[in-house]
Amino acid sequence: MERFRNVLLLPLAERKFCRECQQLLLREEWGEHMGHQVAADVSVAQLQQPSQLLYPLENKKSNAQYLFAERSCRFLLELIRTLGFRRVLSVGTPRFHELIRLQASKDQGFCLKSLLLDIDFRYSQFYTDEEFCHYNMFNHHFFGGEAAREVCREFLQQDGGQGVIVVTDPPFGGLVEPLAFTLKKLKSMWTMEPEDSTKELPIFWIFPYFFESRILQFFPSFCMLDYQVDYDNHTLYKHGKTGRKQSPVRIFTNILPKNIILPAEEGYRLCSICQRYVSSENRHCEICNSCTSKDGRRWNHCFLCKKCVKPSWIHCSSCNRCALVSHSCGSTGDGCFVCGDVGHKHRNCPNQLTNRETTQVRKKLPKKKSNKMKRGTFARKSKLQLQTKKEEKTKEEKSNVDVLVTI
Repeated sequence: MERFRNVLLLPLAERKFCRECQQLLLREEWGEHMGHQVAADVSVAQLQQPSQLLYPLENKKSNAQYLFAERSCRFLLELIRTLGFRRVLSVGTPRFHELIRLQASKDQGFCLKSLLLDIDFRYSQFYTDEEFCHYNMFNHHFFGGEAAREVCREFLQQDGGQGVIVVTDPPFGGLVEPLAFTLKKLKSMWTMEPEDSTKELPIFWIFPYFFESRILQFFPSFCMLDYQVDYDNHTLYKHGKTGRKQSPVRIFTNILPKNIILPAEEGYRLCSICQRYVSSENRHCEICNSCTSKDGRRWNHCFLCKKCVKPSWIHCSSCNRCALVSHSCGSTGDGCFVCGDVGHKHRNCPNQLTNRETTQVRKKLPKKKSNKMKRGTFARKSKLQLQTKKEEKTKEEKSNVDVLVTI
């Protein structure tokens, strides 16, 4: 943070950010970054929004950074303020954390604070220890040790634990189980007294809708909202698309859905029977007694399956279930990928070789010869070829001279 303050004191023309090293530069460091791609004239607005300067991380399973679009950020901000929360624990949501701080700097009456927990240590150069904790949400690990853990605990327990909400946007390739474990650990940090263990820590968990069953397995009190979350740097998860191209990302929460008003200008409306806001195409099914659509399209009720299914699915009499028209009959999709048996998964398949057996088989296989040459060998061969060509050229020139002399 001291680096940030020093850069902030510099004139606009001297504020620089190295895009290759992803670092703010002081005057004495300019020479070390000669030849690098450096952004000059970094404004105060850019310094207040570091996600605009930093390149997003791209590992889909551990630290993929899909940054909220302005629309989703604004919606979350207004919703949280409407619900009366005063503090936000932003877990893996740097863009949302920025917006809260930006609004607080512009408006003195803005009474919402945020603490960012994120795996991306690069944010530490922009925020103080009370504003950012280097954190791994998959194993609830604070890289700053007990001091960082205490910062988080104090933030959660401030005002007796009242007025705080957790907003988390994990990588979609991550497993639900460790994420659920982390949220439960954060809840235990929030709990001040043993009798508070039955209370619910308000949470917004942003995740694709097809993980609903897994999330409800760990948090039965959660419900999924119809609001479609979109991202700036994701080619598919965009707002305004229709059909199957709509963003599959939703908000899972333990807050009563009837208290969450979705924007009417985007087509969301209140279902008076379900007592929650739903998308324009999500129609109430009288047989299922709920608004059943998950992906934003109108689902159809199948009387044979006794449930609503996607509009692209039809009932297959051979499989006795609804599936795509192009599906392969006899394959339920619920069994083993190796032998097709429904009784077990591919990991426990008796027809599959164990890791040890697989290793032994691989050892017996003949090794393929590599086509790659070592750089040294290639260099030596190149030198020999050049030398041979020179000698041949010299001989040819000599023979030409001899011919001329003879003539």
